Amino acid sequence: MMSSIDLESISEATSGAIGSLVSTTLLYPLDTCKTRYQAEVGAHGRRKYRNLSDVLWEAISNRQVLSLYQGLGTKNLQSFIAQFVYFYGYSYFKRLYLKKSGAIKIGTKANLLLAAAAGACTAIVTQPLDTAASRMQTTSFGKSKGLWKTLTEGTWSDAFDGLGISLLLTSNPAIQYTVFDQLKQRHLGEKLDKRDKGSSPEALSAFSAFLV
Repeated sequence: MMSSIDLESISEATSGAIGSLVSTTLLYPLDTCKTRYQAEVGAHGRRKYRNLSDVLWEAISNRQVLSLYQGLGTKNLQSFIAQFVYFYGYSYFKRLYLKKSGAIKIGTKANLLLAAAAGACTAIVTQPLDTAASRMQTTSFGKSKGLWKTLTEGTWSDAFDGLGISLLLTSNPAIQYTVFDQLKQRHLGEKLDKRDKGSSPEALSAFSAFLV
């Protein structure tokens, strides 16, 4: 039978992954504009886009607005797996740390290290999907290929292009979720102080969690 630790980790991982699907889908056109603009800025030769909005206007003028969503399926798959692996790893590592160390709560430094470890696992697992999604986003509007065809255009080592940078960028979620956890603990601690000591522990409301 699966332990309660694993069940709780899976619960947190599933919640995080579903939330990521929603946010990725809503913001995907903006992400496509950003990716196409960044790709052109890094290329040599004449620039077609002066700013981010030029990418959007190009799609609108060519009646290719839906092409801003090209690669969405791959990005959602990558996002779901990435967030599931990250939240599962982060939750599992935290519980394992508390069990092994005997500490009551996790300090900021330990939290950063645990979050970075979870982020590194995530980057390694999802890098090919992230590479494929970026290729789809930078393909000419309306000419994006399928996931498998995109992945097999080059070698498997090509699919892991940028892994080193992705590992460095694990500091991003590490800082984000460490700050989230610290603010969450402080917020819940203040609420608990105002209630009876024997009260059951509170959880953040959806609105409070969004603000934090």
